[in-house]
Amino acid sequence: PCRIPYSAHGAPTAKFLFCDRRLCLGNSSRAWWAATKEAEHGRAGLWLPVAMGTGVALYFALLTEPPTWLGASVAVVLACAAWLARARAIPHACCLAATAAALGFASAQFASFRAPPLEPLPSRAVVLTGTVSAVELLPDNAQRITLTAPRLHPEMPPLQRDLRIRLRPTDPIRPETGDQLSVRALLRAPQPSLYPGGWDTQRDNFFNGLAGGGTALGPAVKLETEQIRPTSVLRRIQQLRETIARRFADGMPGASGAIGSALFTGFMAAIPRADQTAFRDSGLAHLLSVSGLHVAIVIGLVFGLVRMLLALSEHAALHWPCKQIGALAGLFTALLYTPLAGAQVPLLRSVAMAALVVLGILVGRRAFTLRGLALAAVAILLIAPQELVGPSAQMSFSAVLALIAGHNALSPVLLRWRSDAGWVRRAALYVFALSMTSLLAGSASAPFGIYHFGRVQVYFIVANLLAVPLCGIWVMPWGLAALALMPFGQEWLAFIPLSWGIEATLWIAYTAAALPAATFGVPHMPLWGLLAYALGLIWLCVWRAKWRRAGILGILVGLASPMLVRPADILVSNDARLIAARVAGDVVFRQEGSVAGFVRDGFSRYWAVAAPIRLPVENTANITCDETICRLRMHPDGKEILILMNGEKIPSEACVNTVLVIAAVPLRGPCPEIPFIDRFTVWRSGAHAIWLNPAGPILLSDRQDRGDRLWVEIPLRRRPELPPAATE
Repeated sequence: PCRIPYSAHGAPTAKFLFCDRRLCLGNSSRAWWAATKEAEHGRAGLWLPVAMGTGVALYFALLTEPPTWLGASVAVVLACAAWLARARAIPHACCLAATAAALGFASAQFASFRAPPLEPLPSRAVVLTGTVSAVELLPDNAQRITLTAPRLHPEMPPLQRDLRIRLRPTDPIRPETGDQLSVRALLRAPQPSLYPGGWDTQRDNFFNGLAGGGTALGPAVKLETEQIRPTSVLRRIQQLRETIARRFADGMPGASGAIGSALFTGFMAAIPRADQTAFRDSGLAHLLSVSGLHVAIVIGLVFGLVRMLLALSEHAALHWPCKQIGALAGLFTALLYTPLAGAQVPLLRSVAMAALVVLGILVGRRAFTLRGLALAAVAILLIAPQELVGPSAQMSFSAVLALIAGHNALSPVLLRWRSDAGWVRRAALYVFALSMTSLLAGSASAPFGIYHFGRVQVYFIVANLLAVPLCGIWVMPWGLAALALMPFGQEWLAFIPLSWGIEATLWIAYTAAALPAATFGVPHMPLWGLLAYALGLIWLCVWRAKWRRAGILGILVGLASPMLVRPADILVSNDARLIAARVAGDVVFRQEGSVAGFVRDGFSRYWAVAAPIRLPVENTANITCDETICRLRMHPDGKEILILMNGEKIPSEACVNTVLVIAAVPLRGPCPEIPFIDRFTVWRSGAHAIWLNPAGPILLSDRQDRGDRLWVEIPLRRRPELPPAATE
């Protein structure tokens, strides 16, 4: 006889159906399919957010803006087709998946439609007036304000988008939300990608409602008008967040106050760069960004405290549903904590799942499941589909997916080990569970971090093993106590032990980051590699049958993708002031004038190098430089790439044996029939990536890579004409 697992109610059990051997051998494929369907019963619905995410990703991958009616109309047609095909399982499932993809496409279109259009900014300094809608503290005692409805001139209508202005560190004014300010500032539009395929800052600012940023050239002036008090709930919450952040900064000067403010208000700009680097290199950066860990700690603390207080009353312990009351109290506290912490995507996802967990406690069901994660993902894709392409949502959802799948796989083993265990085994199980949590969450989200940041943290498990319990047992409880004491002005009582905990966390971060080979760079991962990894991870974690192991292949392909593609040989920044090339295993760069540090860091991360070499260098076999030209011998046929060092005309003899000319200035008299990149080229098309092939160089510009989308700034657009008084 052979055995086929079955279930009477859809959930797999340990019971088996026994059948005749000949029946099993004759219908082995049919029996396998029946057993697989039983194991995967109810799992197909978990692919709904995956289909919606596919539609969202398809929208952002287009090179031209589709018609506004496309997504919604296709979704309606496919929904009708799914209803007509409801009698046939496979066509019905395919139509439902296509409908979900079209719905995600339509959601992304609607998010773009409701965003204000791009507005050109003047290229010279102007005197701005506007209403302060947000204030952020910075490490150098400076402040960064967000102006809503700013005016470039009193006679001009206000901008539909906000402006972020960095005030001077010596500015005596301390603005608050609702103040009317006037400040002279030099404005700049959002910068395009550092290189083709890099992070799209313009798209990020487009969906965040920002027209750009600027730097104050003089002191800000509070206008002699009545302060516009916050009238909406969101503005009142913003003002409360800023007040709490200032109380943390004043009560705990230095990094402790900045980190405490980040944990409970979401403002991370005040954390010193060295501390942020230590947290990043140690794998503890997730502690600074308010996410599911913080929500779980808040809910767990309140849940345990309420149950303990109710247990002190005999009547309440015997007659009241203490567990349900504690769960509701924890959820209510998390709902209050969410807007104070900024309501970012990981936080919203965590609160949504927490609400499902509390609902499961109230009805006596287990709610920490993949269905809860799927519902949270659907909500995010409908409300803010642009978050799908950002690192925050990708790393957050992948970590939780791996945690739920790992919990479902390991919980039977842990329960067996925990039964009749002494305190030594219980302590060992706690350490094991915490290590597995860090391993699963960190490993699942690491490839997304590699794609966006190009770095891997080696000791993240050890660092999290020490820092996460410290954060949950000491830092977060004292931080909540400080929030509770603030209305009475006695928060200093909690600030003292809170600063001890934050200093200990900082010590762990710096110690882990200082270990040998704490981090290493990884070459740029292609987009198809990230998609292969994501699909493989989802396939492995969602299914139950043995075919889920096919997801391992997708994961391996995604991890190996940086080694399967050839990175660009040359990168040129969007202003041509930085030109970098990979020559004989070394990365050399030519810098013209001042270049922002993050541009050099971005180029270094692309090739995963730590210390690029600056041109000109001493003559080598592959590089020859003089006062006007650097010649790079890096072409497969031995031909040269010319990098012009100044604005002089290229001599005719320099064009011999040359395949490409690059200059940071407008070229005069370039070599005939030889491709070139100069200041005008990058001004029109953005940053460039060049691959050198025997047939000739392949040039890819940022505009070619991103296409003509709503968030792509057109450099030829006419700047707004301002009256002369606007710049005085």
